[in-house]
Amino acid sequence: MPVMNLLESVRNALQTQMRADPRVVVLGEDVGKFGGVFRATSGLFDEFGGDRVIDTPLAEAGIIGTAIGMALYGLRPVPEIQFSDFIFPAFDQIVNELAKFRYRSGGQYPCPVVIRTPVGGGIRGGHYHSQSPEALFIHTPGLKVVCPSNPYDTKGLLLSCMRQNDPVLFMEPKRIYRASKGEVPEGDYTIELGKAAIVTQGTQCTVIAWSGMVSIAEEAAKKAAEAGISIEVIDMRTLMPFDLETVLASVKKTGRCVIVHEAPKTCGFGAELIASIQERAIENLEAPILRVTGFDTPFPYSLEHEYLPNADRVVNAVRQTLEW
Repeated sequence: MPVMNLLESVRNALQTQMRADPRVVVLGEDVGKFGGVFRATSGLFDEFGGDRVIDTPLAEAGIIGTAIGMALYGLRPVPEIQFSDFIFPAFDQIVNELAKFRYRSGGQYPCPVVIRTPVGGGIRGGHYHSQSPEALFIHTPGLKVVCPSNPYDTKGLLLSCMRQNDPVLFMEPKRIYRASKGEVPEGDYTIELGKAAIVTQGTQCTVIAWSGMVSIAEEAAKKAAEAGISIEVIDMRTLMPFDLETVLASVKKTGRCVIVHEAPKTCGFGAELIASIQERAIENLEAPILRVTGFDTPFPYSLEHEYLPNADRVVNAVRQTLEW
């Protein structure tokens, strides 16, 4: 089985589905001959040509509007927004058009658009190239939001996204595009949307993370283990829909929970998880649920590693729940 990094697994998933389904088209800024700013679409133009790998103007609303039209006429477009920070000019197209076509048509007009976009910090991109806006889109009924954390999941989840009929925002953690490596089958496989993964088994505290923060949670679990603390790490994988059953089973087992995400704390998706857990499992909790997150500030340029959650911050939060 070949070893791929996360970026290569994205490319392999696109290539696999484009070979299997001639309706799949890729479009976005520099995705064609240049192969994308991160090279995620490298080689696709040479194999599939300019009719299926389309370089667009620098106009995000136009990219998504075009993709919506393509989908309504039978294609299955996969537009790329070069950085998630640039998605906001297309916000109206996404939340008021794309997310609502299936509902407004009584199911007659599904709109199978998969929007790929890199998210998060860690590449010294500053406040316009480092944001994690997942919560803004999770709040929009009709959209699915997927946040993979490793190469194997990335390919399986992306293939699943391209084969269903609802619009999806597929958010790729660019900090680990090349750093995250693992075995990825060359053949066809899918991972069901809405199913979390238990990455590390543990008994004393549940740590929930997604995207680039899963590796931070795993590092924290190793550090905690050295101190005799057993942490169970859950990778959400899909934030909408999300796997509350797996989360509740873990929290009921451990009695404690810490949630880790890169986005700012206030109104982040962690708050929804906390509400969902305490509504159903408050009698099982031995301590308040804590969050380790980015801060409620613009993403800093020179202090980005102070902003980003790290393993020590996670371990300290776990200790707080144990000492409650």
